[in-house]
Amino acid sequence: MKAFLILEDGTVFTGTSIGSTKDVISEIVFNTSMTGYLEVLTDPSYAGQAVVMTYPLIGNYGITPDMESKKAWPDGYIVRELSRIPSNFRSEGTIQDFLKEQDIPGIAGIDTRALTKILREKGTMNGMITTNENYNVDEIVPKLKEYRVGDVVTVTTCLEKEVLPGDGPKVALMDFGAKNNIARSLNSRGCEVTIYPAHTSAEEIIESHPDGIMLSNGPGDPETNVSIIKEIKKLSETDIPIFAICLGHQLMALAHGAKTYKLKYGHRGGNHPVKDLSNNRVYISSQNHGYAVDASTVDADVAKEAFVNVNDGTNEGLAYIGKNIFTVQFHPEACPGPQDSGYLFDRFIDMMNNREEK
Repeated sequence: MKAFLILEDGTVFTGTSIGSTKDVISEIVFNTSMTGYLEVLTDPSYAGQAVVMTYPLIGNYGITPDMESKKAWPDGYIVRELSRIPSNFRSEGTIQDFLKEQDIPGIAGIDTRALTKILREKGTMNGMITTNENYNVDEIVPKLKEYRVGDVVTVTTCLEKEVLPGDGPKVALMDFGAKNNIARSLNSRGCEVTIYPAHTSAEEIIESHPDGIMLSNGPGDPETNVSIIKEIKKLSETDIPIFAICLGHQLMALAHGAKTYKLKYGHRGGNHPVKDLSNNRVYISSQNHGYAVDASTVDADVAKEAFVNVNDGTNEGLAYIGKNIFTVQFHPEACPGPQDSGYLFDRFIDMMNNREEK
């Protein structure tokens, strides 16, 4: 069955339908990872978006147990070539069946490099995936321009708290659309991890007497999370160590008066170099975000830049002055490098242990 991708600038790509056959309007973004397509599909940070994979062959090792959440989150999936016969001893099914089960429409057989070039030159834009051959571009384009991602943190967060037992420090993990491996990375280091819904009050967290607080990744525009930002401000006024990733990093910056802005086409992939300004060492990082903290708006008396992106100089992390708080824009739990930045979890645990000793 034919499928069509229609962009808000009027560009149309024709390919083959994969997955669900329903029509969908979404924000079109691209990911440059060569592997990890299942982790991409099950990353809650993609809620409200349709993902273009720039690597040309997707699905060759099938669907494995490596899911980052209980379901897939993108609105749509766009690939050059979909592997029909996976080959991997851990494979539990094909990606096309997975897309159908998850009710995600997609399109294969289009020039994803050409599509990516358009998104890089013109910036991220909205688009529609449809199997309707009688589509009318003039009618569709206004609808595309009206589309907004909306409050996707509320959609992706857990509904009730969950505890992962451990005999080490007690960590309160705020779930703004968290990937599973954040909790696993802490739990594997002995931490007892309690996962809280995004709108949990600061008072409830503080009253549970955690040794540390983790702010997770998540989808959408950080500035729309007004109530959550207020609670994070309260958490930051305690002496409890806090480590924040991705959206959590942005929300902490907003809570301290900094600004965020939308990147032209975002950072999404497993090969983004970031520099640690404390020692000038460069790490390979995994990233998935469309917004960034404007470093020029960060109060020098509140925080200092800790990491920067080597490619474009954007902010990748902050160290808060006089507080046990550090935040990063990238994903240390996503195994880029493959363990380049895993030490950040160890730093967080050291902060919690040092606080206990005092």
